[in-house]
Amino acid sequence: MFATPLRQLSSLKRSGIAGQEQAQLYEITNKGYGKDAVKVMHINRKGPVHSIQELEVGTHLKLYSNKDYMLGNNSDVVATDSQKNTVYLLAKKHGIESPEKFALILAKHFLSTYAHVEEVHVHVEAYPWQRMTQDVSDNIGKGYCENNCNSRSNGNCQLHNHAFIFTPTAQHYCDVILTRQDPKQTVISGIKGLRVLKTTQSSFVNFVDDEFRTLADQYDRIFSTVVECSWEYSDTESVNFLHAWETVKDIVLRNFAGDPSVGIPSPSVQHTLYLSEKQVLDVLPQVSVVSMTMPNKHYFNFDTKPFQQLVPGENNEVFIPTDKPHGTIYAQLSRKSLKSHL
Repeated sequence: MFATPLRQLSSLKRSGIAGQEQAQLYEITNKGYGKDAVKVMHINRKGPVHSIQELEVGTHLKLYSNKDYMLGNNSDVVATDSQKNTVYLLAKKHGIESPEKFALILAKHFLSTYAHVEEVHVHVEAYPWQRMTQDVSDNIGKGYCENNCNSRSNGNCQLHNHAFIFTPTAQHYCDVILTRQDPKQTVISGIKGLRVLKTTQSSFVNFVDDEFRTLADQYDRIFSTVVECSWEYSDTESVNFLHAWETVKDIVLRNFAGDPSVGIPSPSVQHTLYLSEKQVLDVLPQVSVVSMTMPNKHYFNFDTKPFQQLVPGENNEVFIPTDKPHGTIYAQLSRKSLKSHL
């Protein structure tokens, strides 16, 4: 449909029918509103061993009606301040077991409470608190363990009952989307900010060689990236979300680093990325699709050839960190015949 010229609109306005005609020219094709960055801390105080979840929550609603936009009629609007209060009240009522479960509780609440809400989207980011582990041997100076213990005690390493340390190795986030007319629950979990580096066993050779190429074959290079990974669940009833998140992170790290003593060769970032995604689908049957991005964080060798009198010989120890420009590698791996929202 062609746009109506401005002079014609002016004529319509004078004739008293401009409002009706203009309303037919446009339609709202996407909308929504909500409260973002709602910070909430929940402490589970059952017994002497406490556990915590600190989250940043966003709740967005899509209403059936457009009257709030088109007419300024707010009668269907659930105020964003009310949405904020709902986060705290449901945290008190239900507790917070995991970001995904709490997001599902919130989304189901808004759909069941307000019949005029068509769709709910809840985004949650978890703060990376980790229980402190302490060396309880008699050796002064051992202090708090830097490694993660998986049990209440591990030799001389003991998990603290109620003390935690902020460990921003990677961030856990999730998105939950519920639509009234669609019985499927869309639950997407993710990892972001997982920065890793290895100093050897990474190569990149035999790529396209033409008049645009200046990069030499890289037979042994530094491999560093910041992993962004997200995955969608086809089954949300049987999954332990916290365990699944830790499993995906562990898979990514193992395929990147390999055995602690001998490592693992990486012929390309693409191959390492693919191996990680494939293992996620192999290990977690509840996951239908996984998506991953690995941007290159380059470290270029400093050329010491002009300075042989000062530092003779080859240089394989001093590098120049370079963040821009950088290569970006990404892929999405899905089980066949399944659709996703990633």
